[in-house]
Amino acid sequence: MTQRQTFNRARESVGQARRFVTQAIRGAPGEVIETVALMASELASNCVRHADSQFEMAVIQAGPEIRVEATDRGRGEPVLRNPAPTDPTGRGLQIVDMLAEDWGVEPLAGRGKTVWFTVLVPAADRVGHSCPA
Repeated sequence: MTQRQTFNRARESVGQARRFVTQAIRGAPGEVIETVALMASELASNCVRHADSQFEMAVIQAGPEIRVEATDRGRGEPVLRNPAPTDPTGRGLQIVDMLAEDWGVEPLAGRGKTVWFTVLVPAADRVGHSCPA
């Protein structure tokens, strides 16, 4: 199942994107929802800060995997930074790198890119899973 929504390049879009992703995975365990929402907020924040266009968030659920994508038409490629403790920004992709099962960047033909991450829902927490008695 895939859900998509486009957001304006505006500060309030970060919260809107977070709510969109949270709603899209509402059947997942609470811990998974919180983790995915945090990472989605980081990707949306990067779109608002660095892209010069609207951005699209997509949530794809297939089996135990949840994939979230943020697509924009901004120039440049995201860089995993190592900010000093006093730097006010630069930790978004570090958070994604630490919490995601996997993540990456896919350049778009022409201009733009999709930054994505995946998480796995533990087998014991999947909807419809039954535990032995």
